[in-house]
Amino acid sequence: MPVYREKNGTYTARFYIETIDGTRKQQKKRGFKTSREAKRYEADFLIKKAHSTEMSFKELYELYIEDVSHRLKQNTILTKKTIIEVKILPYFQKRKVRDITPIMIREWQNEMMKLTKENGEKYAKTYLRTLNNQFSAIMNYAVKYHGLRANPFIKAGSIGKRNADEMEIWTVAEFETFIKAVDKPISKLGFKILFWTGMRIGELLALTVKDILINENKIDINKSLQRISGEDIITDPKTPRSKRRLEVSDEIMEEIKKYIGMLYCPNENTRLFPFLKYVFEKDIKFFAEKAGVKIIRVHDLRHSHASLLLHAGMDIITVSRRLGHENIETTLKTYSHIYDPNSQKIQSFLNKLHI
Repeated sequence: MPVYREKNGTYTARFYIETIDGTRKQQKKRGFKTSREAKRYEADFLIKKAHSTEMSFKELYELYIEDVSHRLKQNTILTKKTIIEVKILPYFQKRKVRDITPIMIREWQNEMMKLTKENGEKYAKTYLRTLNNQFSAIMNYAVKYHGLRANPFIKAGSIGKRNADEMEIWTVAEFETFIKAVDKPISKLGFKILFWTGMRIGELLALTVKDILINENKIDINKSLQRISGEDIITDPKTPRSKRRLEVSDEIMEEIKKYIGMLYCPNENTRLFPFLKYVFEKDIKFFAEKAGVKIIRVHDLRHSHASLLLHAGMDIITVSRRLGHENIETTLKTYSHIYDPNSQKIQSFLNKLHI
């Protein structure tokens, strides 16, 4: 279709496309400064519509996000967009999809491995693996639906690693030593809840007054707080099974009850911990050093709780449900070095042989 010059001197691209039901639909866009820009828009649009690898990587990314946005949770989409738009698009957005080669990807991987955070530390190997997997997922999408012959990541290989380094945990004695050193009431209560329930930090930060079931000694986990692209976003928990109710001791519930009583005019939607994860990350390091115990991550309090339950002989199904894992395999994989349901039976058998 021809390009039209408007009265104000700009150009309009107007052409027809075929919709999913086979009918023709007019596609129009105004405001181009030159005829060439309008024609280029039409050509790029038709290439994109034809699912051709002649399209740019940026155009592929837009199609990919539009497709998966109907299938994934909002927080997952936001995380994908942040990673891709910051760490991948700047390198490849103008490249045609068919021209992206394994050697280009390896060069990008090398750049990612050299990057450092604001504090000068390199990115975690698990994060590097996430970057790599997000990029590869888009290229797999191009293979399945846009005619790309093969995913170049097959030859380029991967970076990073799937699992974090072996977790550090605190025993009850170590935690008690630590918590005595904490002189910030809000952080103190937060750390106690994390250690004695095993909930995720995002779940803690999203807790509101109505989630505290005082008469039942339970905490209702039904949402999570995440910081994505500089915004605090309340989302569904990580997995469907993450929606759960956690039993707590009388002592912990009494502390939570007193804490709520000290809040200024709280309502049922008042957040108990109205700040961000970094506050706990900073405090756990500071007070661990003050207490003279080894420094662990905030997430390791969750591991500490799981370890406590498993060493006490709690069955793996109960632990898995309490942690909100999607399946038992996740729990077994994470805590296989701790969980051994037969060890006590074997020890008992061997002891009997020596009687």
